[in-house]
Amino acid sequence: MRPVTTFIWVAVALVAVGLYLSWTAGRLDRLHARIDAARAALDAQLLRRASVAQELATAGVLDPAASIVLYEAAHSARQAEDEQREVAESELSQALRAVFAESDAVDAVRAAPGGDEAAHELTQAVRRVPMARRFHNDAVRAARALRAHRKVRWFRLAGYAPQPVTFEMDDEPPVVLTVEGVAGH
Repeated sequence: MRPVTTFIWVAVALVAVGLYLSWTAGRLDRLHARIDAARAALDAQLLRRASVAQELATAGVLDPAASIVLYEAAHSARQAEDEQREVAESELSQALRAVFAESDAVDAVRAAPGGDEAAHELTQAVRRVPMARRFHNDAVRAARALRAHRKVRWFRLAGYAPQPVTFEMDDEPPVVLTVEGVAGH
């Protein structure tokens, strides 16, 4: 009787460990899916920001030098390969801050036909990028923390999924396009 009882307890323990490992692998899989969704949302917000910037650059409402700077930065951000994307997006952030350093540029956009809508769209675009990047990077950090556990490494619960990476860029919006800057208008 004693060997049978021992066998049952060993079997129960193995099943419990197997269920725990399965649950952990499922959790890791859900985190990877969350990273993919967050990255898609970030890409959409970055594309939206670059598109709005490009539209404003070609609308003729900004001075020619500002239009060229903004257009080139937005075009580079839209065309950048994955390896250069963070740098190109940071350069677009810098160009937006340079062009919209003063409220005069926002006033010029608003004075044009449809300008209030364009200014609002640009404001929304530059505000959403940092949020989307934060969601993405938080998901990456959560997955990395789980992947760092010994049980995940020992039992290869991450499978062959690549190590997730954060998206690091300068995403500081122009002050005149922040909530405080817009409220002042």
